[in-house]
Amino acid sequence: MFQEIERKFLVKGDFKADAVQSVEITQGYLCKDNGLTVRVRIKGDKGFLTIKGRRTGISRFEWEKEISENEALALLEQVDSGRIAKTRHLVKNTDGKHVWEVDEFHGDNEGLIVAEIELSDENEPFDKPDWIGEEVTDDPRYYNAQLVKNPYKNWK
Repeated sequence: MFQEIERKFLVKGDFKADAVQSVEITQGYLCKDNGLTVRVRIKGDKGFLTIKGRRTGISRFEWEKEISENEALALLEQVDSGRIAKTRHLVKNTDGKHVWEVDEFHGDNEGLIVAEIELSDENEPFDKPDWIGEEVTDDPRYYNAQLVKNPYKNWK
């Protein structure tokens, strides 16, 4: 019920023609300690408060609650470690069962494009479109909470 199972990949080709929806996202982290993160996000005109637990493989605890945009803005004012800005594109997978969330980062993470797929089981099979590149699920540099601390622009 509160379990998130996802895999993360770099994007190596054009996916935008297949996107069925795009939305702007701004997010920041209120707390990052011992693998636990508390995130506040504005997605379009809606706010969200999310708690993510420690990772075990590709799974982890996730709890999310919708809050008002004003509440999210007020909470973002409490964030002092930077924010993530990105456009999320939703792309239906070729298998007809899954949807790719493709995040095109802006600001200090400009040039980074990452695709995530959520699964119902860690061993669930799924198709990979041609534009899916290297898997980075286990590379913490690509976690959004880490991109705040060490943005993509610093990697070069």
